[in-house]
Amino acid sequence: MSRAPSRMPLVPALQVLIVLREERIVVTTMGAAREWPKLAQHALDFHYVPSAMGEAPALGLGLALSKPQREVLIVNGDGGMLMNLGSLVTIVASGCRNITLVVLENGIFEVTGGQQTAAARAQARAQVDLAGMARGAGFANVHAFQRLDAWQREAAAILEQPGPRFITLAVEPVVDWQLNAPGPMSERLARFKAALAAV
Repeated sequence: MSRAPSRMPLVPALQVLIVLREERIVVTTMGAAREWPKLAQHALDFHYVPSAMGEAPALGLGLALSKPQREVLIVNGDGGMLMNLGSLVTIVASGCRNITLVVLENGIFEVTGGQQTAAARAQARAQVDLAGMARGAGFANVHAFQRLDAWQREAAAILEQPGPRFITLAVEPVVDWQLNAPGPMSERLARFKAALAAV
């Protein structure tokens, strides 16, 4: 009998969010920004690629504060999260409740060449627990998933819980990838601004 994989495939993990996103504003960077536009297109998607590693939580928080009636979903990588751990405290301190931060944990800086993150290297010495850090920062709801079936089963209920919400998904790295911007930034920004103005 074979063992279940310890990480879920990236695309099905993202598809769970795509099905549930409804009219949420969605902010993605780096690896998530590479995959999400291939799976779905929505006027309220903002895929920020250039020099954006670590900045997704700040972008998402700004949008959540400016549109308090609209839920904001941020899809970040673990490498990006490690670059801006202070944003966890900032999100909680803001009092913002209409925000969900999803961290894709694959243990590498995927889009810069697959280098291991410091957290992955530290695993031999101590457990690095991003969900625990979010809990310590004061996030109202914190969840961690390694199995796709559990994520599929529980995601909808989690997105209905009071925010801010923090979710980690243990995902397999994507081996064969190319980081291509999903269209010219000026055109994407114009569409995004128009969509925001309408909500």
